[in-house]
Amino acid sequence: MFRKASLLLLRLAFYLFGFVALYLLAVFTLPYISVNDNGDVSTDDGVEIYILTNGVHTDLVLPMSNPFKTWSQFIDPSATKEGDGDVQYAAFGWGDKGFYLDTPTWADLKFSTAFKAMFFLSTSAMHVTYYKELKESESCKRIIISMAHYRKLVTYIENSFSKDSSGRPELLQNAAYGSNDSFYDARGTYNLFFTCNTWANEGLKSAGQKACLWTARQEGIFDLYRSMPAELPQSK
Repeated sequence: MFRKASLLLLRLAFYLFGFVALYLLAVFTLPYISVNDNGDVSTDDGVEIYILTNGVHTDLVLPMSNPFKTWSQFIDPSATKEGDGDVQYAAFGWGDKGFYLDTPTWADLKFSTAFKAMFFLSTSAMHVTYYKELKESESCKRIIISMAHYRKLVTYIENSFSKDSSGRPELLQNAAYGSNDSFYDARGTYNLFFTCNTWANEGLKSAGQKACLWTARQEGIFDLYRSMPAELPQSK
């Protein structure tokens, strides 16, 4: 009996080690396989968007208003502690609700939160941060995309929100990191294979922009854009 139990434990350990090894291999190799390498379309109607990172998490940043979309008709920039609706950009970041709301710092991370997040056992949230201006840096990259691609990106982001019976996004009351942000319920489940950065990467894919084949980390995305100029494409 003891021998059988020992063999079973060894087999389980082998499978676990194999799974971890394959996962880490994917994490550190697949981001270097890019898709949509010619994502910038020659156009006269380019829309300026940004990708923004805090070193761990990637946000997709869109203008609050342009001829196609006025975001204040969908989300409320004044529903923040600051209450200032006079903003120019909205940064969208999807992720695990437990991480977002219960783990303000890594020191607050609980095993139960991490376990639920890794294995499809928790719910998700959309974090929206509002900015009056943005400047390019190593952690903030500008991208010019066509209006047609912008429409696809808007659809992708809107479809990531959980909505009430009237089609409105569901604001999470009294949930914020600072004075210029808010949280909403979101669709989807965070897990090892679909992280906050995977969500942002899929958003870039949906808009026909350069992206990783798959990534769990922000480094994969930003490595693609750090050497790319963000000049407005010229029409043919």
